[in-house]
Amino acid sequence: MNVLGIGNALVDILARIESDVLLEELGFPRGCMKLVDKNFSNEVLTKISGFPKVQSSGGSAANTIHGLARLGIKTGFVGKTGNDELGRFFIKDLQDSGIQSHICYSETETGRAIAMISPDGERTFATYLGAAVELDAPDLSENTFSTYQMIHVEGYLVQNHNLLSAIGNFAQKYHLKYSLDLASFNIVEENLDFLRDYVAKYVDILFANEEEAKAFTGKTRKEALETMSHMVSTAVVKLGKDGSMVLHKGEYAEVGVIDASLLDTTGAGDLYAAGFLYGMINGFSPKDSAWCGAVLSGHVIQNLGAKISEEQWNRISLMIKK
Repeated sequence: MNVLGIGNALVDILARIESDVLLEELGFPRGCMKLVDKNFSNEVLTKISGFPKVQSSGGSAANTIHGLARLGIKTGFVGKTGNDELGRFFIKDLQDSGIQSHICYSETETGRAIAMISPDGERTFATYLGAAVELDAPDLSENTFSTYQMIHVEGYLVQNHNLLSAIGNFAQKYHLKYSLDLASFNIVEENLDFLRDYVAKYVDILFANEEEAKAFTGKTRKEALETMSHMVSTAVVKLGKDGSMVLHKGEYAEVGVIDASLLDTTGAGDLYAAGFLYGMINGFSPKDSAWCGAVLSGHVIQNLGAKISEEQWNRISLMIKK
């Protein structure tokens, strides 16, 4: 099954800060994702210039697609970048992972997400969306959708109702299985009525973390999962260190986490989705699919950023084969 990811094409710039004093100076609540303009983004870059940093392609759906590609699934990605150095970096990262690029270009600079990582691994994001936010319905190619069997969409796109509706219509036209990750509780709250109708109409697989599930349903944990499952065939609630819960066509499964040392939680939910989708694509049970998700998320949190090392991928392959 070929999987097409659709989301914000961002480059992640991750810095390990010494304390949360910098967040207070910037006026950022710890753990938040705050949208900023280009000038403020440049100010943050200046303030983190003395800290250890790594750079990688990012965005929620792109992270999931990278994970699926490394597991051997044929994948593609739709997004929008600027025709600049960061845009070229993003596309090269797709190509190096064997992902088919369906990138559109803009005169606006490529978006970037600056993650300030606290000593305990908590991430606080200053995100300049740049060209990424300009992705719109006219950028979608019908021919692209016709060559895939599944789409995976990030919830950050939900603010653009026209774009989401166009994606849903193409998914229905070509009978694609539709996976959606809710991505952010505040976006869920701001678009709740639209999102509930949309999920019930188009979505097959719905991912949410605990906060997003509560924002979406008004309930917590298992009750939230049950409410979600009334709208979709497969509902997943990610519980961080407590693992995850799945309801697939009435079949309930609960899985914990693997033993791992936490460095940075960037990409944990996205790589969980990659592992889970890999399992479902290959006919695994809901419980085994959730375990695949736990394996990937447990490995990515041991790294700075949403990428997994070659050595870790070898270990992951052996664990999944077992």
